[in-house]
Amino acid sequence: MEKLIITAAICGAEVTKENNPAVPYTITEIVREAKSAYDAGASVIHLHVREDDGTPTQSKERFQACIDAIRAECGDAILQPSTGGAVGMSDMERLQSTEVTPTPEFATLDCGTLNFGGDEIFINSDNTIFNFARIMKERGIKPELEVFDKGMIDIAMKADKKGLLVRPLHFDFVLGVQMTATVRDLSFMVGSIPPGSTWTVAGIGRHEFEMAAAGIIMGGHARVGFEDNLYLEKGVLARSNGELVEKVVKLAKLLGREVASPAEARGILRI
Repeated sequence: MEKLIITAAICGAEVTKENNPAVPYTITEIVREAKSAYDAGASVIHLHVREDDGTPTQSKERFQACIDAIRAECGDAILQPSTGGAVGMSDMERLQSTEVTPTPEFATLDCGTLNFGGDEIFINSDNTIFNFARIMKERGIKPELEVFDKGMIDIAMKADKKGLLVRPLHFDFVLGVQMTATVRDLSFMVGSIPPGSTWTVAGIGRHEFEMAAAGIIMGGHARVGFEDNLYLEKGVLARSNGELVEKVVKLAKLLGREVASPAEARGILRI
């Protein structure tokens, strides 16, 4: 079985310091959290950025400043900017994160409209998805196909059929939002993607470590971090993203799976 790639989603766009005081807003805080995750064993840093007051932004300048600062501390980490941004942002606003220098080697591509709960709807029309895929292909960026249910895999395959994606494909199964986070559902998702594809699983909230363990056992990869979950265990807030990554590293060791370095992760992902 190939080595385990650990992705750290260090801040997201929705969680706040009111939820956990360690959630990073400033560039200094974002670098601190990226380094804590990298030092603990994460190869990939999934990156949203914030203004100093915590407001989510897709500003090219803010991404550039954060990426440059993270590079200085975590030189070979794979930086994966989000093109999701936050609810209500325009398509071109969201794509600013891919306009930094050097061009990102890896970025997220959301593959469907999502109900986040209540009145929050994250809209991704087919045309938005296909346009994002086309632009990322033109820029030489490998997309991580973010799928929250089986229908989003089908939309990704439409983009593939149109020649907008380059195989092997890489998927991130985000479970516990629009689709339940169970081994049954994860197995169904894994069985629905093309042979030769790679995949990561992100369990939301209390499902984070259960899904990470399933990903380790099933030969996939694991994502953890404050974007998805703020707790190390029930009732215990994580003090850093590094603590969340450390727990996955321990799980991997117990289950007999080695953790990939950034160089090894690049080889697995073919980036």
